[in-house]
Amino acid sequence: MRTDLSPEGATVGFIGLGVMGGSMAGHLLRAGYRLCVYNRTKAKADKLLEQGAEWCDSPAEVARRADAVITMLGFPRDVEEVYFGPGGLLENARPGTFLIDMTTSSPDLAVRIHEEAKRRRLRALDAPVSGGDVGAREAKLSIMVGGDFEDYEAALPILRVMGTNVVYQGAAGAGQHTKMCNQIAIASNMMGVCEALAYARKAGLDPETVLKSIAGGAAGSWSLSNLAPRIIRGDFSPGFYVKHFVKDMDIALQEAERMGLDAHGLKLARTLYGRLMEQGEENSGTQALYKQYE
Repeated sequence: MRTDLSPEGATVGFIGLGVMGGSMAGHLLRAGYRLCVYNRTKAKADKLLEQGAEWCDSPAEVARRADAVITMLGFPRDVEEVYFGPGGLLENARPGTFLIDMTTSSPDLAVRIHEEAKRRRLRALDAPVSGGDVGAREAKLSIMVGGDFEDYEAALPILRVMGTNVVYQGAAGAGQHTKMCNQIAIASNMMGVCEALAYARKAGLDPETVLKSIAGGAAGSWSLSNLAPRIIRGDFSPGFYVKHFVKDMDIALQEAERMGLDAHGLKLARTLYGRLMEQGEENSGTQALYKQYE
């Protein structure tokens, strides 16, 4: 049983090679880890395979070969299938294997995975990320970790390859709850970013010049600095999909209701993004919210 996850001799499995996952897996490969990968669409793994990653035909094969398995999937139902389904990770991983779910998912599901992993002598962490496609490409993600502290410490060599702000949040599920805080803050902020740019255009101002003033002041935010320029260029390609953000907001709303919190800004953002989904923008980036203000 491995007690650490340094690159020397450790094999990492990566499942989910989408907009962010492909970049994250690439950093692990370049850091010296032996990397085995699986994705429902194999073509998304081609670049990694050319660089030396090894293909697995199923999540079960990844689990049997790896010392640590990272999952970066779309929806909680995908996580449930990969972990608990026939041929899933929990059933096929060797005792002592680390299972690190970096999907933004349900806190309750993270707790279930952790409990079942403990029963099978596996080491599970929920470690969702923030930073979008830019953070994934530059290995500057913020990583929020829940699980047993000793497992967090052991997994740090892997996590620090992908992120610069890796913080232990507490017991299983705490990472996912922290990501909900992150998404709640982004939801209201994205409305502000879009409204500010729409106001600038209506007032006859040059949005780029406006951005030079407000991005460095009290209004500054990651979304204003990174997504507002895309809006100005008319670039609504996904760094993070609208459909995934709506999924996140639904999880946050469910958790807020369970805790007795009336999340006013989150409810309004969910309504606006819901309209965006109805208009066929589910595969656009979250900055496409601007289209609600045109």
